[in-house]
Amino acid sequence: MDRQTKLVVFFFCLIKLIIHLIADYHSGFQGDELLHIETGNHLAFGYMEFPPLIALIAFIQNLFQSQSVFVHHIFPHIATILIFIFVSKTVVALGGKWKAVFLVLLCLTPLMGRSQQLFQPVVFSQLFWVASFYFLTKYVKFPDIKYLWYLTFTVVLGFLTKYDIAFFIFGLATLLLFQQTREALIRHKFWWNVIVFILIVSPNIIWQYFNDFPVLKMFSRLYETQLDKLSPIKVLFGLIMSLNPLTLLLFVPAIIFMCHQSMKRYRVLSISILLSVLLLAFSKGKGYYFYPIVITILPFGGVFWESVILKKRKWFIYPVSSLLIISGFLLLPFSLPITSLENYLNNEYQYEKKEIEGGKYAIKEERYSQAKWKETLVELKTVYDSLPEEEQKNCLIWGKHYGQAGAIALLGGNYGLPEAFSLHGSFYLWLPDGDMPNTVIAIRYSDQKGSDFFKPYFEEVKPVRSIYNPYADEEEQVWQTIFICKSPQQNFNTLKKLFENRVFE
Repeated sequence: MDRQTKLVVFFFCLIKLIIHLIADYHSGFQGDELLHIETGNHLAFGYMEFPPLIALIAFIQNLFQSQSVFVHHIFPHIATILIFIFVSKTVVALGGKWKAVFLVLLCLTPLMGRSQQLFQPVVFSQLFWVASFYFLTKYVKFPDIKYLWYLTFTVVLGFLTKYDIAFFIFGLATLLLFQQTREALIRHKFWWNVIVFILIVSPNIIWQYFNDFPVLKMFSRLYETQLDKLSPIKVLFGLIMSLNPLTLLLFVPAIIFMCHQSMKRYRVLSISILLSVLLLAFSKGKGYYFYPIVITILPFGGVFWESVILKKRKWFIYPVSSLLIISGFLLLPFSLPITSLENYLNNEYQYEKKEIEGGKYAIKEERYSQAKWKETLVELKTVYDSLPEEEQKNCLIWGKHYGQAGAIALLGGNYGLPEAFSLHGSFYLWLPDGDMPNTVIAIRYSDQKGSDFFKPYFEEVKPVRSIYNPYADEEEQVWQTIFICKSPQQNFNTLKKLFENRVFE
């Protein structure tokens, strides 16, 4: 990578970081983030929804003992910068120089904002997918055993981050279809790489086995409630819109260029990407599931523009860059909270209104959750303080949703609240043992009719507070209701058995 290219990469990494730091300033914690943060306090070889690496990252972040969004977004920001670096290195490995890198990073800078902002496995999955593709590119270009080992370890990290790396692994089968790479694999005794991969990921597989493969139950629930309702056309349209339609200026030529005779030596890469796309499409993946694949396709578009279009018409870079910059600038507020909530509602929101019964605005949770969690915890504190002193001593809070339990776990100490438990998602794994306290404060997303959920487990369930959320983007989250529950009809161990097949409800 020459000096000019390094300066381009540094410039875009800096811009990307500044954008995300501005978004941090206007953000609160999204519900899934609160679950992931709490996993850092419960290190294990597996969790109900995801592999264990996110918990290790959370453990490191939790060492700061901070409740700051900035602190809990440190690693997502680092991962995003590394994505930019590996994408740039892939462009260079494919024969591109600074102009190709410039166009590719210009496309990526305003894109995929939310997926690279939140503390979720998604951004780390993108990182290890992109890093794996870079080492795959290097191995195809220079069949050196060191690149095969680098590829092995990034795929391992990808598997321990998010199981969607399976789609990338499926594409790796292409290496066995071409004589040159097949001979290189045999020469390098690739079965040792397979063995090492299996050995490193086996603790997580064993954990899944002994816990009756909860990840399969989660996927089953996803298909039941979301994925089976998606159509390929709808997913494709949503993907194009979320990626900025003008990126098709690079994306379409990239697909054509991958099949061109001049890229014959990289045909392995093209087919591996195709196999990943086909399997993911067959599995009815959501639009953002395709983000890592998009990131691996764009470098081909950058190389095409630099080696074909700009070679003869250098001035083309100016109108294309201008279009990408202007469109990216206009679309950025829709993907990241780079302005205040008030400013967003007065301006950008007007272009993406969504009707939710009972709600007013329907916007993404992190845009308003600072106020949401503060109001929720204040109301819980009011209910807790209303209890007699004897009932307060052993009281616990039951958060129906893991986000509610996670908010109490992270922020509840500021309000003098007792500890929380939940039977939703991975919180199910951390349920206390023994007898339940005589008085439990419960909270769930619902209106006051939601007491039906808790009634089978207590002799007395009384709704005491309702919290209205005009910003909710899902109908079931417009209201939260707080209940006082007394005289439990089972202990925690029995409760856990009762919820054994209801963890993702």
